[in-house]
Amino acid sequence: MQKLITLMLCILFSTLGFSQEKKIEQKKDTTKLEEVVIKTRRKLSSYRQEKTLSSIDDYLEKANNVTMIKRGNYAWEPTINNMVSDRLVVTIDGMQIFGACTDKMDPITSYVDVSNLEKVTVGSGQEGTENGHCVGGGIDLQLPTSKFNESGLKTSADLGYETNGNFFATGLDLEYAGKKFFISADGIFRTSENYDAGNNLEVLYSQFQKYNISLQSGYKFSKTHNIDANIIYDRATDVGYPALPMDVSLAEALITSLTHYYKPEDKALKALETKLYFNTITHIMDDSKRPDVPIRMDMPGWSDTFGFYSKADVLKGKHHFKFNLNGFYNKSLAEMTMFSNNPNEPDMFMYTWPDIRTLYSGLFVKDNWHFADGKSLSSSVRLGYHSNRIAKEVGVESLQIFHPDIDDQQNRFLISLASSYTIKKEHSNIAFGLGYGERAPSVSEGYGFFLFNSFDNYDYIGNPNLKNEKALETNFSISKTYDKFKIGLESSYFYIMDYIIGDIAQNVSSMTIGANGVRVYTALDNASIFDVYVNSTYNISDSFYVNGTVSYNYGKGSNGENLPLIRPFSYFAELNYNKPKFNIALQLDGNGNQSNYSSFYGENETASYAVLNLNLGNAFYGEKGRTILKYGIENILDAKYSTYADWNNIPRQGRNFYINLSYIFP
Repeated sequence: MQKLITLMLCILFSTLGFSQEKKIEQKKDTTKLEEVVIKTRRKLSSYRQEKTLSSIDDYLEKANNVTMIKRGNYAWEPTINNMVSDRLVVTIDGMQIFGACTDKMDPITSYVDVSNLEKVTVGSGQEGTENGHCVGGGIDLQLPTSKFNESGLKTSADLGYETNGNFFATGLDLEYAGKKFFISADGIFRTSENYDAGNNLEVLYSQFQKYNISLQSGYKFSKTHNIDANIIYDRATDVGYPALPMDVSLAEALITSLTHYYKPEDKALKALETKLYFNTITHIMDDSKRPDVPIRMDMPGWSDTFGFYSKADVLKGKHHFKFNLNGFYNKSLAEMTMFSNNPNEPDMFMYTWPDIRTLYSGLFVKDNWHFADGKSLSSSVRLGYHSNRIAKEVGVESLQIFHPDIDDQQNRFLISLASSYTIKKEHSNIAFGLGYGERAPSVSEGYGFFLFNSFDNYDYIGNPNLKNEKALETNFSISKTYDKFKIGLESSYFYIMDYIIGDIAQNVSSMTIGANGVRVYTALDNASIFDVYVNSTYNISDSFYVNGTVSYNYGKGSNGENLPLIRPFSYFAELNYNKPKFNIALQLDGNGNQSNYSSFYGENETASYAVLNLNLGNAFYGEKGRTILKYGIENILDAKYSTYADWNNIPRQGRNFYINLSYIFP
């Protein structure tokens, strides 16, 4: 019966997709997330969003070219264009922040919540280089700016519950806005027990607990000058990772910034924004709650970053210029202690990141030239100086075992170029772009020491002598509107040179008990990644419409092997009915069989799947505020499945009933 329903819905919706736009805006909802500027497969309107208490991971997964790698029920790692976080630049309000976990248990997106943010910007490829160098793209999680609107005191409260995992979330927001002074405080708490996969299979070590508190204040000196101060404190404890051999006892971040805004009147310079910031992250992995481990280990890590940027917007005739001068200094340190089971043997200690100091400074310039009606040419360049230094002498000595000729410091010059030509007409849009970009190796790729990767069961060694990874990119998109029907196609191709990936080191013993061996980071001559998305929407009436998307992705290296973590054929379809105070949507989400998997890099085949979801919403308006109620069922048929992005094939959640209640005053 399940297969029959899935087949019928696939036939009905497989050719339908959601309209593709480069910038989609979301008005403010109860989660305070006002705007999402992403290439997305469905619009994230505040009223239609499935859950008002969705995590930022749920929001990001709505984008066509974004996938979240799941190692558990918390802190998913974002990928763009089938490229993992090493090839991306992820920032919070333009601030560089680096995780403190060698196993990527703490992506930058895990240290904020939707309650902190005003909008999220996702840029594909070299479109994402405003805040730093990347190959795959960039994500900027943007904080709200001060609101001197004299609206007085506002408050909102949120409650959410989900049956699967006994998940509970609550949030509170307080805001005061005057003529010259603004202050806002919010907090959110989330907790979950182990969730159940399909057929009531409990997924052990999938629990977590997290709270996030933020405070923002602003003062307006004059019509043209004001300042903002922001503090975010995020703390997660007892976080289980069922796909990994270790859990997390603490993931903690303090993120601070001070920003000055200058907005002159009637000048070519429209805005000048200057920010100073500091953030510190502490991350502690441990296996104390695992009943059977070959040897006990503790793996703490720390990351501290100081930085600045100064951004300017300039309008000159038909040209819109953007400038960003930025820089940062980061310290990344991680260590491992292995506790011997034999009291007569000493414990073993080593640095897995030997106190790596990174200094960067760069300049970004973009010109959007509207040279004719509906026609524009956008061009950008980013130039940067990137320097790494190993502060721990023992780190140099350890890495010299594998790389005898290394220096304790590496200096690099990075460049990014991009250009896009766009034609916009009343019923059609066409865009074509080219790009070239470079990135430096990440701390793990350059300096990691015996980092265990449970995906392929190998220990990894960094390589400070790696060249910059370089990518040539081309992209194309087109959309057409025919009365009530809109269809779009978007495609991109990346040719990546000196593609960084691990290669097996012969005759080297692993450090981790049970590991298959050791891989040292090296570079393939080249690799190719291709993706295409077809999206469309049909408005049956003013209140009833259907939308969806289908996609195909491909990736292969110059060694003839498939690249790992490449999305297989996928599809999404949705039936929607919307009224001013009520909405309902039935969704079908699925992937085809992952036939082009990469066994060489530890990947195995994942079967096809299809999942049905139902979500509903009601809005109630009164004299003293408004109430938003969201409720629904995820995975209605309780399918047991894993996707290609589920680390070590951990199964996804089974059937889940949820309800979110939000109250906003006034």
